Amino acid sequence: MIGKIDHVGIAVRSIDEAKRLYEAMGLHVEAIEEVPHEGVRVALIPCGESRIELLEPTSDDSPIARFLEKRGPGIHHLCLGSDDVRADDARLRAAGYQVLRPEPTRGAGGCWVQFVHPKSAGGVLLELSEGDPHHPGGGRGELT
Repeated sequence: MIGKIDHVGIAVRSIDEAKRLYEAMGLHVEAIEEVPHEGVRVALIPCGESRIELLEPTSDDSPIARFLEKRGPGIHHLCLGSDDVRADDARLRAAGYQVLRPEPTRGAGGCWVQFVHPKSAGGVLLELSEGDPHHPGGGRGELT
């Protein structure tokens, strides 16, 4: 079941440059992690009960690199926290919504993730994310 807004993902060309704005607002990067199979480097910035996730491509053919090429820097996705991504995935499929992957996969911080296609979500790329309590950092990206 969906419980909260987990984070907002923002595509950036450089985490080091982008994080300066958030640091100027008194926010601080909690963790930076590379997710090789996605071709992305991720920085997590706590903000109240949610987080800001800065996404920097590490390869020219990654989804984030393609997003930046087509649209430039900006909001990439909205992530909703789930206590059971597989059940939410099945429920959405049964209701006729299009998801992007055959099944949930591991994302940053060891979280289980699935994405809902923007065509099925009012033009917004939605990510569903479930933390893994057995992963270092609780599956919430607390690795450095």
